[in-house]
Amino acid sequence: MKKLFWIGFIVFALWKLTGGSGSVVLGPGIKVSEAPIQNNLKQADSFEFKDYRITPLAEFKLQGKVLAREDYSLGRESDLSPVDMAFGWQNMSDEAVLDNIDISQSGRWYRWQVQDFPIPRKQIETQSANMHLIPANDLVEDMIDLAKQGQIIELTGYLIRADADDGWKWQSSLTRNDTGAHACELIYVENFQLIN
Repeated sequence: MKKLFWIGFIVFALWKLTGGSGSVVLGPGIKVSEAPIQNNLKQADSFEFKDYRITPLAEFKLQGKVLAREDYSLGRESDLSPVDMAFGWQNMSDEAVLDNIDISQSGRWYRWQVQDFPIPRKQIETQSANMHLIPANDLVEDMIDLAKQGQIIELTGYLIRADADDGWKWQSSLTRNDTGAHACELIYVENFQLIN
């Protein structure tokens, strides 16, 4: 009976932690202190994946706070990437900052809006990014499906270029300093973990 009580208590505590909804509240303070790590590749072998040719452009590792997520089922891009997540790190992982920023996603874009800047504009732009996630396998896809807004995650994989036989292509940004069109990261995700 005690075991059943503790299981129930843990489930209730987790439910309360997530606000009983699809988001997680971790409180103020920087939760991710490091920027993403990227190692550009001079040359890498392409491989076939879901009828596309994938060319790795850079090794990529990110620990980040999920600022928003949007699932997609329409459009050619959804064949590869069924989920976009906007991630934040450094000041953009601090809920005291994020409480002053209105964040949304749609049409494969991440948007933010403020009335008064809680941090300099450049920090918002360079300490957050929209990322198109390509799960390498079913296990990675299942882990991505579990991720909720507000959680801290860690992922590893490759920034890539995807090409189709008919000439269609999709390529990742290779810097965190760009904004606007073509500024999103396109990531072939080999490992995805929920940190908290």
